[in-house]
Amino acid sequence: MADIIVPELGESISEGTITKWFVKVGDNVNQGDVLLELETDKVNIEISAESNGVVGAINKSDGEVVFVGEAIGSIGEGASSPAPSSAEPQAASEQAAPAPVAEPVAVAAATAPASAAQAVESNSAASITASPAARKLAREQGIDLNQVQSKDAIGRIYPDNVRTHNQPQTTATPAPKPAAAPAAAASTTVEGKQVDRKRMSRRRATIAKRLVEAQRTAAMLTTFNEVDMTAILDLRKRRKETFFEKNEVNLGFMSFFTKAVVGALKQYPLLNAEIDGDDIVIKKFYDIGIAVAAKEGLVVPVVRDADRLGFAEIERNIGELAKKARANTLTLDELQGGSFTITNGGVFGSLLSTPILNTPQVGILGMHKIQIRPVAIDAERMENRPMMYIALSYDHRIVDGSEAVRFLVTVKELLEDPEQLLLQG
Repeated sequence: MADIIVPELGESISEGTITKWFVKVGDNVNQGDVLLELETDKVNIEISAESNGVVGAINKSDGEVVFVGEAIGSIGEGASSPAPSSAEPQAASEQAAPAPVAEPVAVAAATAPASAAQAVESNSAASITASPAARKLAREQGIDLNQVQSKDAIGRIYPDNVRTHNQPQTTATPAPKPAAAPAAAASTTVEGKQVDRKRMSRRRATIAKRLVEAQRTAAMLTTFNEVDMTAILDLRKRRKETFFEKNEVNLGFMSFFTKAVVGALKQYPLLNAEIDGDDIVIKKFYDIGIAVAAKEGLVVPVVRDADRLGFAEIERNIGELAKKARANTLTLDELQGGSFTITNGGVFGSLLSTPILNTPQVGILGMHKIQIRPVAIDAERMENRPMMYIALSYDHRIVDGSEAVRFLVTVKELLEDPEQLLLQG
């Protein structure tokens, strides 16, 4: 009998919440089969079987908090369904898990496809190269991975391949997944008024805690400036087609801002530092976090070594990280270790805001909406220009106001002369 142990989840993560078990007691599993999904403070993690056997016990239910190193179930020795007959798996499934009375429809939708998929997948798990997310999706929808066509060069199967697979029986697949921790009844009332009450997700609760902690522990101040975006807009208009033809990625604004931030950080290194006790740790690398609005809340994946990347590489990295963030497939490594953060409230129409520090970092740049405004060119002339307010929040414990202001002015000057950014790489 082998215990199912909660593995190491990453730096500073000691616990998680079970969002869903994909197996039940009595199920046959093969090494590598996904057993359950955990929600942590940063990402969702799938826990797989480390050996073949039969699920002997499940000690923690959906919605319960578990800790690293804790035994949450066990897998015993037994047949791992190498070649079951067509009748045996169905009979075993009926004996092992009689339908409960409370929620017959939801349970049928969730467990029947999973059992079918496990039986199918177990025959060829060793010969199929598929991502854990693809295996999970195939298990839920009862799809044989042998029949799924891969467009990957090495034949690896991804969730998109499973979704686009022409399944003969598709009537049961759209069934919604039951929530791990259902909200309280909508009939809850406060002072006679109807309200909906639901528990915060672990990620949302962590975001709330860290934002409050950042305001409580850091001496946070914000300085503002504005950028004339005329030159960048003109450059993008002239170069966007050739840039895309050469690099197969669009030339956006984020690469300009990332390069400008790196240039300013090299001149004012205390903005690229953090406080460790009584020490100031000045980082000699430029890992820039890019805030992305995901379903469960704001996440900040990191573009590594941004100073060594070209515009196309930065745009490609940001696009891939944003896509993963919205699909909830970011890894812990992609979220850890940033040295400075950029957040863009302008995509939602924000004209001006005060960004909150992403601790332990001591600086964050806020971008905002580009708006046509009249600008004085000289004492006699006015022109309508595309202007953007930018904001720098900083930790006044180690960054003086004059240094913060000069940092932001440097960012402004670099953005208003984008040819210089392109020439410097």
